[in-house]
Amino acid sequence: MDKSFSVTEKAQSVVDEARSGESDPESLALWVEVVGVSGDSYTYDVYFQETKHAGFDDLVIRDGDTPVVIPNRSIESLSGAQLDLDDEGGLIIVNPNSPATTPKVDLNFGPEALTNDLALRVTAVLADEINPSIAAHGGRADLIGVVENTAYVVMGGGCQGCGLAAVTLSQGITVAIKEAVPEIEEVVDVTDHASGANPFYQEAKK
Repeated sequence: MDKSFSVTEKAQSVVDEARSGESDPESLALWVEVVGVSGDSYTYDVYFQETKHAGFDDLVIRDGDTPVVIPNRSIESLSGAQLDLDDEGGLIIVNPNSPATTPKVDLNFGPEALTNDLALRVTAVLADEINPSIAAHGGRADLIGVVENTAYVVMGGGCQGCGLAAVTLSQGITVAIKEAVPEIEEVVDVTDHASGANPFYQEAKK
């Protein structure tokens, strides 16, 4: 199976420029992972994290100044995909792969989804760590609920449609939540990013 993932020269320049604004940029890689499904397409998380956190079974691409890491669990779903720029200069992921199935997520959680211990702890991380950082983008992240160790998060404002909103957090939103609340096994972004205003990242049309 072709496990390649490529980055165009123009997209690499955008990523390199974004990384240069981080503290200790030379230690960081751009992580690209599949985090869920929306309709007949995958949804992604794109963020900076230290390269040293890559595991032996992760895919590490060093074709440009900024390494790109694809976590092992996302390699198959991103086989042959490419990080590129759209006509307006926003990052897009052109992915020839589609989910085999389209699971439906019922977001009509009961009140306990926002009041259980894990939910309260995740809400605190969003309020204290994440939202103050992404406020510079005019955006925010809110918890929809925590069900069975999965946190469902929606992005708003300038972060709707912005796959690199987490760039201002060197660990990324998903990683920040998992580090603060290790019981959380998955963070699912349920935002309708396609309707975001002036998205920095958007999914490529097939």
